[in-house]
Amino acid sequence: MNDLISVRSRHRVRVLGQLLGETMSAQYGQGFLEKIEEIRLLAKVQRQGESENTLLQHVLKSLDDDDLISVARAFNQFLNLANIAEQAEIADQQIAPYPQESTLKTVFERLSREVVDKKRIVDAVTNIRCELVLTAHPTEITRRTLIQKYNRIASRLVSVNEKEPLNPINRVELERLIAEVWYTDEIRTERPTPQDEAKWGYAVIEHSFWDAIPTIWKGLDKLLLDTTGDRLSLSATPIRISSWMGGDRDGNPNVTAKVTEEVINLSRWMGGDLYLRDLDELLYHL
Repeated sequence: MNDLISVRSRHRVRVLGQLLGETMSAQYGQGFLEKIEEIRLLAKVQRQGESENTLLQHVLKSLDDDDLISVARAFNQFLNLANIAEQAEIADQQIAPYPQESTLKTVFERLSREVVDKKRIVDAVTNIRCELVLTAHPTEITRRTLIQKYNRIASRLVSVNEKEPLNPINRVELERLIAEVWYTDEIRTERPTPQDEAKWGYAVIEHSFWDAIPTIWKGLDKLLLDTTGDRLSLSATPIRISSWMGGDRDGNPNVTAKVTEEVINLSRWMGGDLYLRDLDELLYHL
């Protein structure tokens, strides 16, 4: 199974690398792509200890500053795409049904074997308090727009495998996303404001926590029901989300009372918007 997944992962890296090469060639010409390949092969030979590094140094020294930046960007983006393929491979392995096969189920099975009083289990689960605290990271230089594009590329890799050719529609979409990545400035040139940092945190909630946390709650409820016959209380909140963003004044003079108020209002608006989307979907089903 692991060997098959590794083959699929290498195939995905190859596909992404080819599309990146086509994008770079469209901007700088075929000669630039050939130079990248020459540097890659020389670096590979040197890494394997099959030659001295003088030839690679000579090639790199022959490049001017602009070319060096473009070469560095090319290898950086290839590594980013390779990481995306690796993450997609890990995601492919997460196929075990939850919570039937999980560490959480293992805990409940152990409690059952040790004949722990069911009321104690219910009380313990009801009083669980896990708090996920979001904090600002002004040193994070990767732009949020780029990370979102990387996520879209990862979602497109689901149907990419070595057994069949790349779907034309999927290929066009991957070409567009990789071109967007290549033509997007990778590093922020301005320090983000506390409001920007808060928006980043809310994006994590929207795209990750908002769906993941209810899934955990449902699994916990099912295991509790199977083990004790009781359900998780509707008022129970085993996992909560908190935030320092827009309120942490330690070393950040830009965080003022007005900024904190703006971030609080922004969080209320974001929460209301997420609930409204869910209500709209519920109304649609009903």
